[in-house]
Order: sequence, then structure tokens, then C-alpha cells
Amino acid sequence: MNVMIFGCGYSGQAIAEAFKSEGHRVSGTVRTAHKALELAAHDIKAFVFDGSPFSGELLAELRETTHLVQSIPPGTEGDPLLKLVSGQLRALCPKLEWVGYLSTVGVYGDHGGGWVTEETPGSPIQGRSVERVDTEEAWATEGRAAGPPVASLRLSGIYGPGRNAFVNLARGTARRIIKRDQVFNRIRVEDIGGAALFLAKGNMGGLYNVTDDEPGPPQDVIVEAARLMGVEPPPEQDFETADMTPMARSFYGANKRVSNAKIRAAGFEFRFPNYRISLAEMWTSGRWRG
Repeated sequence: MNVMIFGCGYSGQAIAEAFKSEGHRVSGTVRTAHKALELAAHDIKAFVFDGSPFSGELLAELRETTHLVQSIPPGTEGDPLLKLVSGQLRALCPKLEWVGYLSTVGVYGDHGGGWVTEETPGSPIQGRSVERVDTEEAWATEGRAAGPPVASLRLSGIYGPGRNAFVNLARGTARRIIKRDQVFNRIRVEDIGGAALFLAKGNMGGLYNVTDDEPGPPQDVIVEAARLMGVEPPPEQDFETADMTPMARSFYGANKRVSNAKIRAAGFEFRFPNYRISLAEMWTSGRWRG
């Protein structure tokens, strides 16, 4: 495979590592020359892309691309990649076999703590999630026109080495916000990489929830991390009176349990199916620092 990852940041680099682990050639885009140097240091061929028309070098790379991953979130003008490839994906990428689009479980909106699956109609309550639904559909349409299957990976709250409750506890920024009956799903970043590789190898398209097995209260994750660290967890704060940014507060407006049964039934096995297994691995290995 010749893999191109647009938006090769935290999740994108985990995807790159998954493909590289099986010997595939990986390229990726970042927004600055400095970030490009960082990617190159990880043996990822780097290109600078900020939504402007493709450079000659990037066009040449796309002609050799067999598997494309779009990780850049939509902006005020929509998906920055889609607007450049729309109607000409096959011409730009004549060898393309598969497309992966990183979406979000935010597309489901609020279900009062009930379970949702890929069959649940999207009812997003936040603008950024509305844009995701539109972009999923646009990529699916593009795939039907150009030929390759398009898989939309609906991701829950992303965490992993360098971005986790241990880091927040060590920095003193961890908060134990309590909202009655609130639950969230989460996903370890390496499992995003594994899921993308699995779907690409299977040439599989469609919608897939890429999330852990165990939705639960966010404060429980903080308590478990504190237990492993041997420190006291931060005091409880009531959601109604806690000082929070509007964006942080908005996440609590969507309460649901997201099922990963579809991708499991297809044969994918999560390395970190719940936060306890994941936190224990990060703590014992020391990888929590990133």
C-alpha cells in the first residue's frame, strides 16, 4: 500500500504507525514546515498542506496513492480536501483503492444515555457535528463516483500517550465534574490506527463506530488514574455550578452509549477495550507521558 494521510496529527500519526508496522509506505500532510520535519523524523514522507491548491510534489504523490485517509476536520467552508478533489478523485488518484474519513460519534447527538449504533439516524446538536454528517455523505458520494469504498470512522473521545488523565493529574488540571447519569465513550489512539488498517486491508466501506466497549462517567476515569498513580483525585465539582468554557460544557449536552458491535462483528479486535486496561498499560509501561 501507498498511504496518504491528510492531517497527520495525533490520530493521523497513530494510523501511520499502524500501516508502517506492516511495511506499508506512508506519507502525510501537516500545516507547517516545522511539523513536516517532525513527521520526517518518524519516517513519514511529509508534505505541507493548508487547504490551498496542491503543490506539484503533492500531486505526484497522489498519483501513486492507493489508500487515502482524511483526518482534517471541516472548517467554515467545509472539508478542505474534498473541495479540491470533488469530481476528479479518480483522475487525481488513479491507483486509489480505499478511502478512510475520520468522523465523530458527535453525529448522533443526545440520546439520554441510550445506546446508539450505525443504524441510528444522525441528530447532531453541535454545529461541528452537523458539518461532519454533511462531510460523511459528501465523501460517500465521491467514493461512489470514483470507485473506491469509503469508510467513515466515527470516533469517540480520543486519548492515549501524552493525552490522558495521568497527564492532567500531573499538571494539576484534572477535574472531576459530576453530572448525574452522564456517560461518555472513549477510544485509545492506537485502536484508531488499528481500525483504519483493518478496514483498509478488508477494502471495507460504510459507517463504523470506533469506540471502546464501556461507556461510563468521566469522573471514574480520573479516579482510576489517581489510584494507579497513588495520588488523591481532585475534589468533585457539580456540573451545574462548575466554571467551564462553553465548548467544554457543550460536550455534556450529548449523553449516549455508543456500540462498537459492527466493527467487532467484522472481525476487528480492540487492544484497549476499556479505560481500565488502557490506563494500566500506560502506567506500567510509562508510556503515559507520550
